[in-house]
Amino acid sequence: MPHRRGSASAYYFFAREQLPELRRRGLPVSCVADAIPYCSQEWASLNEEEKMIYMEMARKWKEKKHSQKTVKEVCNLDHPVPDCLTTKMGSVTSPPDASAMSWKNDQAVIANIFYFLNIYSHGKMPSHCEQRFLPCEIGCVKYSLQDGIMDHFHHFIDPEVPPRGFRYHCQAASDATHKIPISGFNLSRTGYAVVLRELLEFIRPASGGRPCFYCRSNDRFQISWCLNRMASVTGIESHPEVLAVEDLVIELYRKKYQKEPSKTWVSREMDVFLWDFSSNTRCKWHEENDIVCCALASCKKIAYCISKSLANVYGVSLTAAHLPLQDSDYGESTNTKMVILDARRFQKVEAGDSGCVRRFASPSQDQEFVPSNCDSPRGVKTSLSGTSIMRGRGIIRLLRSASDLSKSFSN
Repeated sequence: MPHRRGSASAYYFFAREQLPELRRRGLPVSCVADAIPYCSQEWASLNEEEKMIYMEMARKWKEKKHSQKTVKEVCNLDHPVPDCLTTKMGSVTSPPDASAMSWKNDQAVIANIFYFLNIYSHGKMPSHCEQRFLPCEIGCVKYSLQDGIMDHFHHFIDPEVPPRGFRYHCQAASDATHKIPISGFNLSRTGYAVVLRELLEFIRPASGGRPCFYCRSNDRFQISWCLNRMASVTGIESHPEVLAVEDLVIELYRKKYQKEPSKTWVSREMDVFLWDFSSNTRCKWHEENDIVCCALASCKKIAYCISKSLANVYGVSLTAAHLPLQDSDYGESTNTKMVILDARRFQKVEAGDSGCVRRFASPSQDQEFVPSNCDSPRGVKTSLSGTSIMRGRGIIRLLRSASDLSKSFSN
């Protein structure tokens, strides 16, 4: 959304990034202007280092705006409506890495290798604490549209000692998410030096320059801080570049269609639970303990979302490396690998509907932006293979109790 005065401040970009979270909390925010009153307290709690990220976004936006204005003025010298400005200009997003500039055709796009990264922490300390995070788990996947998930990297990290007075805060935050204990963990943990060295070795075969990772925009500051912390403690120079994966998805769509979906919609579509319990998604410990929050799983689910949305767009056939295999032994029981929170209806999906996938786009863009060859009801997720019955757990009990009650009356 353009600023009324033709410029955007650091606070504007911060408020725009908070839109998905505010909507999840049920607040009535439809645009950045609506979100601004709700963000003042969070903005005040940021330190200068955190605010610098948004100041840099504002600086880049102003430079881009100035360059576009210069081009427009030059073009208008000869023609009132020049051809060079008939195509849609990009929205206010931070640019992806230099590899996007080298995409000459679709083949270059699908062959390009991306690294999705996430680092979990034992809570988040207040801005006045020097130790903002305690890294405890790291996950990274190597991915391309052509081959899907090619390799993965995972470690539990040996955390530092929590700041005095914050041990309970850290353990409570862990218990509410990934549930990794601060002490007494039954699996071996790896120190900063080994983690950082092996991570750089993991991405070195495909990139000889500056390391580049993609992550969710809400996790960007935490991941950057943790990487810089590990580098400063160990003395290993890495200078990683951490970019927002939402901007990457927008760029992939823009490359194909010269149009782009809303960043808010892209972020919302990535907040899925479809693969939370899928096989071979979480690390072994989180899988055995049936814990949803896993650093490795969060990276794989990014790859799954991109595969489901963009593989057909670029003419790539989906494989087990792109999406997890579905369980085949459903029988009469509920498919607990896929929880659908819609108690009003259920749908039986036939195997022939496997090509129907929902892509990143708003409802108003579906027809003109990414046309679909079939329709599916809103609120119902579709399976990509086999025949399965997808129902909410509550509706299952309701239907069974109603069936038993009708049988008793008939008898």
